[in-house]
Amino acid sequence: MTQIQNLPKDKKIILFDGVCNLCDSSVQFILKKDKKDVFRFVALQSQLGQEIIKHIGIDTSKTDSIILYEPGKVYFYKSQAALNIASDLGGMLRLFSIFKILPSDLCNIIYDYIAKNRYKWYGKKESCMIPTSKTKAKFLD
Repeated sequence: MTQIQNLPKDKKIILFDGVCNLCDSSVQFILKKDKKDVFRFVALQSQLGQEIIKHIGIDTSKTDSIILYEPGKVYFYKSQAALNIASDLGGMLRLFSIFKILPSDLCNIIYDYIAKNRYKWYGKKESCMIPTSKTKAKFLD
């Protein structure tokens, strides 16, 4: 049995770049704002992350920074992942949903520009973050 079959069906899984400081800050932000316990996290670089990417058939040459996966249902990447995460967090972040009316290609131009420069602007870690004992249950590997 693969790890894919053990993914929680009632949670949305955020695959993120585990060595990116911007991505780490985003994960920390989502952890604080996820009052409804919607999300679980997996580093793209991890074995489970690679297994999920292969399972859903994402071409990693087209994205390497964020994927939102709803097991057995749907996945989003790049700007659409970010907008869906903001929407699920609710509150004022839900206002970002207005950008969903724009063509995803247009939103991805901005997303890709930030993603391309994220290491230069925010830096990079030597290894993936280690969750605290308080947040460990939110990480799947």
